[in-house]
Amino acid sequence: MQLRRSSRLKKQISDQQVESIDKKVTKRNTAKTNSKVKSTKKIDEEKGLDGKGNVSVVELPKVLEIGDEIPDLTLLNQDNKEISLKDIAEKNKIIILFAYPRASTPGCTRQVCGFRDNFDDLKKHAAVLGISADSVNAQEKFHNKQQLPYDLLSDPKRELIGLLGAKKTPTSGIIRSYWIFADGKLKFKKIKVSPEVSVSEAKEHIIELTKTIKDE
Repeated sequence: MQLRRSSRLKKQISDQQVESIDKKVTKRNTAKTNSKVKSTKKIDEEKGLDGKGNVSVVELPKVLEIGDEIPDLTLLNQDNKEISLKDIAEKNKIIILFAYPRASTPGCTRQVCGFRDNFDDLKKHAAVLGISADSVNAQEKFHNKQQLPYDLLSDPKRELIGLLGAKKTPTSGIIRSYWIFADGKLKFKKIKVSPEVSVSEAKEHIIELTKTIKDE
C-alpha cells in the first residue's frame, strides 16, 4: 500500500514538473511571437504599409502643392515663442522656409550658415525661417552657437514638415528641402537638396519673384 502511494506521489510530482515546463515553453514562444509581430509592424510603419503589407491610406496625408495657401499653423521658435505662419505671411510678401534633418550636424550647420551669410541680401525681399523636428532647447543651442539672425522652428511631431512633404518615412526622419511662399501661397518647392544648393537656388528664386512682383 505504501509503495503504491509512493508511486502515485512520484507521478503527481512528475506531472507537475511537465506542466510547469510546458507553461514556460509556451510563455517563451508567445514572447518571441509578440516580438516578431512588433518588429514586423515597425518595419511596415516605416515603409508606410499596413499590417498586411499593403500601402496604408492613413499614412498618406495631404502634401502642399504649388498654388496652395501657407498652412494656418503655429510653432515654437528657439526662444519658446509662438510663431504663426499666417502672421508671417501677412507681414511679408515672400517667405523662404527651409528644412534640415538635425540641429548641429555638419550638413545642417553648412545649410543654416549659408542662409545666415546671405541673410542681408535675403531680408530685403523675404522672411527666412528654418525648421526641423528638434526640440526648442536644441534649436536654441544651434541658433546661439551659429549666431543666426532668423528663427528656427521646432516641429517635433513633424506636422508642418509632413504637410510640406519632407518626411523621410511615416515615423521618422526629415528630407533636406526648401519652399518659397509669395502672397501667402506656395510658389516653389524643392524636396531633397544639398545644403549649399538649398541656399543658392532659394536666393535665385526670390530674386526672380521680386522682379515678377515689381512688374505686376
